Amino acid sequence: MISTITNQNPLVYSCSGCSSAAQMANYLALQLDRKGIAEMSCVAGLGGNVKSIVRTALSGRKVIAIDGCPLACSKACLGNHSLQPDYYFELSVLNVKKRGHQDFDKQEADAISALIQQQLKVS
Repeated sequence: MISTITNQNPLVYSCSGCSSAAQMANYLALQLDRKGIAEMSCVAGLGGNVKSIVRTALSGRKVIAIDGCPLACSKACLGNHSLQPDYYFELSVLNVKKRGHQDFDKQEADAISALIQQQLKVS
């Protein structure tokens, strides 16, 4: 069952670059959004200082950040606004390989999605 997003839900930001790991990070954030566990916000807008997106980020809600690799782009965008994620997931730490010009493995992504939801204490 899909629950309703409220402004009590945490915000989720992810990298969404061109590698398989980056696209998996984006997929994982979308899954949290679509399941009503978190509200996905735009890390590119945050990095670009779009006023309404920055205002949302600074609203005091809990923040989840998902990065595909050690470059930690989403975490860096948050840091540019003096924000630290309450929950942080770097997929390379979870043994996700960063591959150029390839799609991510959906079965691996779904297993990691379950792990993230468990760590967020969501079933």
